[in-house]
Amino acid sequence: MNHESFYTLKHNMNQAVLMPSRKWVRWALLLVCVAGVPNLDSTTVSAEEPNAKDATVSRPNIVLIVADDLGYGELGCYGQTKIRTPRLDQLAAEGIKLTNFYSGNAVCAPSRCCLMTGKHPGHAHVRNNGDPKIDPAVREALKLEFPGQYPLPVDEVTIAEYLKSVGYRTGAFGKWGLGHFGTTGDPNEQGFDLFYGFNCQRHAHNHYPNFLWRNRVKEVQPGNDRTLHGETYSQDQFVNEACEFIRQSVAEDKTQPFFAYLPFAVPHLSIQVPEEEVDAYDGVIEEADYEHHGYLKHPRPRAGYAAMVTRMDEGVGQVVDLVDSLGLGENTLIMFTSDNGPTYDRLGGSDSDYFNSASGMKGLKGQLDEGGIRVPMIARQTGVVPAGRTSDWIGAWWDFLPTITDAAGVEVDASTTDGISFLPLLHGDDAAQQSHEFLYWEFPGYSGQQAIRMGNWKAIRKDLSKRLKKGQTEPPAFALYDLSKDLAESNDVSASHPDVMAKIEAIAKQQHVPSEQFPLRVLD
Repeated sequence: MNHESFYTLKHNMNQAVLMPSRKWVRWALLLVCVAGVPNLDSTTVSAEEPNAKDATVSRPNIVLIVADDLGYGELGCYGQTKIRTPRLDQLAAEGIKLTNFYSGNAVCAPSRCCLMTGKHPGHAHVRNNGDPKIDPAVREALKLEFPGQYPLPVDEVTIAEYLKSVGYRTGAFGKWGLGHFGTTGDPNEQGFDLFYGFNCQRHAHNHYPNFLWRNRVKEVQPGNDRTLHGETYSQDQFVNEACEFIRQSVAEDKTQPFFAYLPFAVPHLSIQVPEEEVDAYDGVIEEADYEHHGYLKHPRPRAGYAAMVTRMDEGVGQVVDLVDSLGLGENTLIMFTSDNGPTYDRLGGSDSDYFNSASGMKGLKGQLDEGGIRVPMIARQTGVVPAGRTSDWIGAWWDFLPTITDAAGVEVDASTTDGISFLPLLHGDDAAQQSHEFLYWEFPGYSGQQAIRMGNWKAIRKDLSKRLKKGQTEPPAFALYDLSKDLAESNDVSASHPDVMAKIEAIAKQQHVPSEQFPLRVLD
């Protein structure tokens, strides 16, 4: 199926956005099968059947786990000394750890858009957080209590949709943030059979919510009232639901592959976690007074934050243990990453300085400096991804779509993505791994920013959100850093490298496609 056909099919599906999502997804896939469209298998294709791309392909299960605001340096395997993360450290030891990997953007929603669509921020539709208006009739029909973020449009094709096109079961468990139910960004309209969790990221600011969504149905969470403590911890719910999805997938048809996407809501604030997890850090972490900035006050903020990361680590371990106990380790690609850098200004009691959360790099969440966008990336597939490797290959979140579809044997038009597959790297074939000529980011928030990484060069400029001042004829200049010598981005060497700066300027001009909704006003 070509990309235009996929767009047309999605448009027709979304004309009835308030109808039950599964019915419309099945209808769409039925049309694909009946029409005999090339390059796509039927919905009943097994994990061992051939497809048009590779007659010998064996489609692996995919588990993609995403932490929320977890810093590059907050895992033991990335140098953390205060927070315990034994299961993720083990996962890295059993697979590969990437040290030059980047998020899609500096905050949540635009980063996740890059992940789902395979486009960098200069081409992606969603480029900032925000709460757009929703049709009042839709809001009333679905009893939506939270605003929801900017929705993915109809014509975007997500990882989940590509995988469904070759028969994958698809489930998402955690925080969505790319369009509320009843909009074109509805996760059920963007390829997921099952969504369980927070649709709106504002809903996700409390980890003991009154309810969570199961597709378009609210499920009351027992013993919770959105205060500091509760009886039903949402993070545990996401892990439990993901495990049940995996069990059911195997029980119903063990030859049909699954895609389990776990966009966790921790360690994003508020600091909330079961008390036994916090107690385990008593006497281990030097505590500090809580500095309140807009979130629930926690009496032991440093211990509470560390406990949230450790609880998440345990949840990852539960998922990995289940995969292994079902005998799926060799046919399940498990990947773990974070959506942006760690939190700033002691917000909500967080303390990124104390934990060295950005590993000494400049910047935190909201900034395109290294600390705001360089993130952990771990992958394991037993016997397929060679164990114990560390790689400095340079990649970013828009590489997930081509990598996952490559693993699944799905044909994707290279012109529709800014990413490249890093599957050869995962499989240990470094010689066959393609490299990026550059990585490009833009972000209209936090003053407006652009950043480019080109080999060891990193260029960044800020203050792009406001129009040129009176008498100003040129936008702010890029600063240039050599990351091989200056990971802290402290020594601007742009003046001594005019040839590099000329390339940077050309890339910035070429890769920025103006967005009416998310303008960089100095440039647009």
